[in-house]
Amino acid sequence: MKVDGLITELRDIMETAKGMPFSGGKALVDTNNVLDIIEEIEQEFPQEFRQAKSIVADRNQIIADAKREAEEIIRAAEERKKAMVNQHEIIRLARQQANEIIADAKDKNAKMKVVTNKYVDDLLKKVDDSITGYYTDIKNVRQQIKSIQKTQE
Repeated sequence: MKVDGLITELRDIMETAKGMPFSGGKALVDTNNVLDIIEEIEQEFPQEFRQAKSIVADRNQIIADAKREAEEIIRAAEERKKAMVNQHEIIRLARQQANEIIADAKDKNAKMKVVTNKYVDDLLKKVDDSITGYYTDIKNVRQQIKSIQKTQE
């Protein structure tokens, strides 16, 4: 910063100035030289202020960009969290539905076993009844054949 150098130059002039006796610390300085330095400082201030404003504006832009990026990161994290929660919920519901399907299938399987066993038992009873009937018929026919044979002898 050029202003710092000019202020240092003014300080040097003041420190090297010859003091006036009995003046209470007053000194003689080259007023033209001091005024030239002050004028340069005044000319530099607008440039320094512009640089300072530019730095502040850049700082503000950097902060705004950082805030925007932080908000985007937070938003993305929230969306990811929601997606993970939704995914977890979907998995939980899928497992629940799978368990319900399995339980229903087991229940239907048990009922089908009961129905199948009853059907097989009924069918075997019919076969048994038929066989018993045929057996009785066969016994009767055999009896008749024996009776016929006895009468023919």
